[in-house]
Amino acid sequence: MATTFPRLLLEHAAQRPDAPALREKEYGIWQSLSWRQLEALVRELAHGLAAAGLRRGDHLVVVGENRPRLSATQLAAQVLGAIPVPLYQDAVAAEFVFPINNAEIAFAVVEDQEQVDKMLELRELCPQLQRIWFDDKRGLRNYDEPGLASLDDLCAQGRQHAGERPAFFAEQVAAVQPGDTAAMFFTSGTTGNPKGVVHTHLSLIDRAQAGARFDKLTSSEEVLAYLPPAWIGQNIFSYAQWLVCGYVVNAPESASTVSIDLKEIGPTYYFAPPRVFEGLLTSVSIRMEDASRAKRFLFERCMTLARRVGPALMDGKAVGLVDRCKYALGNLLIYGPLRNTLGFSRVRVAYTAGEAIGPDLFSFYRSIGINLKQLYGSTETAVFVCLQPDHEARADTVGVPIDGVEIKLADSGEILVKSDGLLKCYYKNPEATAEVLTPDGWYHTGDAGFIDGHGHLKIIDRAKDVGHLVGGSYGGAMFAPKYVENKLKFFPYIKEAVAFGDRRASVCAFINIDFEAVGNWAERRNLSYAGYTDLAQKPEVYELVRDCIEKVNADLAEDGVLAGSQIGRFLVLHKELDADDGELTRTRKVKRGAIAEKYAVLVEALYEGREAQYIETAVKFEDGRSGVVAADLKLADAKKFSPVRSAA
Repeated sequence: MATTFPRLLLEHAAQRPDAPALREKEYGIWQSLSWRQLEALVRELAHGLAAAGLRRGDHLVVVGENRPRLSATQLAAQVLGAIPVPLYQDAVAAEFVFPINNAEIAFAVVEDQEQVDKMLELRELCPQLQRIWFDDKRGLRNYDEPGLASLDDLCAQGRQHAGERPAFFAEQVAAVQPGDTAAMFFTSGTTGNPKGVVHTHLSLIDRAQAGARFDKLTSSEEVLAYLPPAWIGQNIFSYAQWLVCGYVVNAPESASTVSIDLKEIGPTYYFAPPRVFEGLLTSVSIRMEDASRAKRFLFERCMTLARRVGPALMDGKAVGLVDRCKYALGNLLIYGPLRNTLGFSRVRVAYTAGEAIGPDLFSFYRSIGINLKQLYGSTETAVFVCLQPDHEARADTVGVPIDGVEIKLADSGEILVKSDGLLKCYYKNPEATAEVLTPDGWYHTGDAGFIDGHGHLKIIDRAKDVGHLVGGSYGGAMFAPKYVENKLKFFPYIKEAVAFGDRRASVCAFINIDFEAVGNWAERRNLSYAGYTDLAQKPEVYELVRDCIEKVNADLAEDGVLAGSQIGRFLVLHKELDADDGELTRTRKVKRGAIAEKYAVLVEALYEGREAQYIETAVKFEDGRSGVVAADLKLADAKKFSPVRSAA
């Protein structure tokens, strides 16, 4: 039955008033907010926002980490028929200008002093931004700015308004319809200004319900909300599905305490992009390399068994009695304690999405008893398009279409999707809307892929990024940069990779090393270094990276279609790619075009066969200062292999 987020809140508050709805860790102690208390808070905030002038159809910007009162603010806005617009909390102030002006936003609710400072900085560029409320008072005692107040002040104003109009809240909830706009999410903006993706209560709730049915989610689930609320994935898992299922959402104290909080909460339902799972495994690998010889021996023996037996057990396949007994012993000695160390001791369902996950990484988690699966979706599809069923999880697919989803392939190989979860439109951008939504309701995903013989969807690359080599031995061969980059990032020593080759005779690549993993590798070999730039240019590091690249090349040589995508030359960049420097999106997706333009001299140096190239790069530091990083970069060759089959 179609419903709205405010009505879901009232249902939970009526049916299970004292059950915890949200938890927040403050000063090391978990504080719970029940459904009854949450309803009271939302009621106060809705009355307060109405008294301040927020009206149906207005937009309200929300910026901060996952915090109960920020979630309650979004619900309060939806009660009034207004539209919350979450923005990335780690974005610099200038990145807020376009969304705020595009949506004509006059009201902002932010987490703390950092976000208040950004909003105050924007006032000259966004003169309509009149009112700013903050959650955390620390550092703001002496601020005296017009229109600036705390959420406590807003709640007090709401209580006064409620006394004057006691029936107002119920009237507003009843007026909101499933087809009304519920939220707007701005895309990453990889090729220009971000686009505002408009979603209704119906589209978000429909997909949240479909995902909940697929994995049999209940109100007993525990979720840790640690990813940016502005990201549609976090919003679906910790807002839409939270209100659909009524489970508990836990907000960590800070980004630095997430790993500790993960172990304390022991979530049953978990979601993270591959980079998070890669980071967790890297930390395990580093610790094991520093462990005693006896511990390393036991770990390696148990993991050899787990890789052979664990995935089969997870998939419900037959395993011999002896292997079952050995695995049970390994679970007692290694796998169970390891799951507990990672914070996954209670995980029933874990998902990853956004980028491809390496088969070894995927197999590792499933081999130690973690039900890690993949899903496919986007901001425009409200996330849930394809999910992997239990016992059918594979590293090379993203699952099967779930309830309410139709998929078809265009002649070009692009994936088209139809469901009730599709965006309503791009805000104030009918041209862009018409490009992605067909008159008969199909959404152009922009991804190239196909359905395999088991009914699972396989993704090759972004359709617009799939290119072809020109000239040389592989003239006309397909070049899929993201596919190549993901293969490189499967290695723990490589954090980011950018491949070039479209309309060229061969493929070259930029590499970002993982500073922690490579730093630990260097220290164990008594290799001294003075920071990222110094470590990145060490000859030994180049050999380490070359070995990774040549393993990828050997793998590509066995692919008749992509054998030409083998990397012939590479360099290790002198700095980490950074969103603040315009090289990554806020969801850490590579801006390939921007990087190619910014580092054009390096791209040409690789293709001209030079052995070194000097580069100076402007960077922004975390404290807001600007600087320059300069280096003489080495350019190196990698071995390529003869294709096992002729390239298509």
